[in-house]
Amino acid sequence: MRIEQSDDTEEFMQGKIVKGIAGFYYVHVVESGVYECKAKGVFRKEKIKPLVGDMVVIEVLDEQEKTGNIIEILPRANELIRPAVANIDQALVVFAVTKPAPHFNLLDRFLVMMERKEIPVVLCFNKKDIAKNPEIAGLESVYEHCGYDIIFTSALKGENIDVVRALLKGKTTAIAGPSGVGKSSLINLLQTNVQMETGSISKKIERGRHTTRHSELIAIDEDSYIMDTPGFSSLYVNDFEKEELKYYFREFEDFEGRCRFQGCDHVHEPGCAVKKAVEEGRIHPTRYKNYLEMYTELKEKKRY
Repeated sequence: MRIEQSDDTEEFMQGKIVKGIAGFYYVHVVESGVYECKAKGVFRKEKIKPLVGDMVVIEVLDEQEKTGNIIEILPRANELIRPAVANIDQALVVFAVTKPAPHFNLLDRFLVMMERKEIPVVLCFNKKDIAKNPEIAGLESVYEHCGYDIIFTSALKGENIDVVRALLKGKTTAIAGPSGVGKSSLINLLQTNVQMETGSISKKIERGRHTTRHSELIAIDEDSYIMDTPGFSSLYVNDFEKEELKYYFREFEDFEGRCRFQGCDHVHEPGCAVKKAVEEGRIHPTRYKNYLEMYTELKEKKRY
């Protein structure tokens, strides 16, 4: 978006960083394309690093070559450390229904990360075409009480891809998941109706100086972006206190205040409403088991 032009022909535009690597930032400006930019030295002095997803103001140095400088980073709605991105509207976490079977502990760690940042999550289970009904029902039983939207897709058959695309409309979505679940196939399908301008983004980035694996925003239409997030194989939940963890398991909320002891952590305490709910099948034992594992990790970190 063109925002102003000074008397000495300097042009200023507002756009979104879609890729950043080795000091170069690629800024997508709607209706103008992608500009290869450096960040002004003032950011280094203030120890502020531009992130993929940042809305920024750039000064255009060469319109023909599409180069510029980032002169302002607009306020962030949120930011993540791993991956290092900003202004995510939601996360789409992709696992396979089967082959490989879902890694529930890894999934729950991701959900805790997103709950801490108050970023909505949609659960996408791919490979529906090779799944059996008990497997699908089993996944629904684990997460039906958690309040997350669940979609079952088949990238191979193109099933429910339109449903996913509708959920992404007008938003910046981080897509995360382990290898082998069909995440890349889903991302490729979501890009099938990409406008011509998006092609110029890919062309600009591909001829950039670097090809290292990185977080990158992909425009799937004028105001919708997806971001493939690398490095999902292991997630450590250890940057907060163990007493906070219970607030990041949504289904525990219904039982807050019902325990015998105020401030119950739902671990060893007698008269715990959450433990009773697990025994009665109102909280899935898999979720509770993962809660206990993360709680123990947070407790152990104090020793080091």
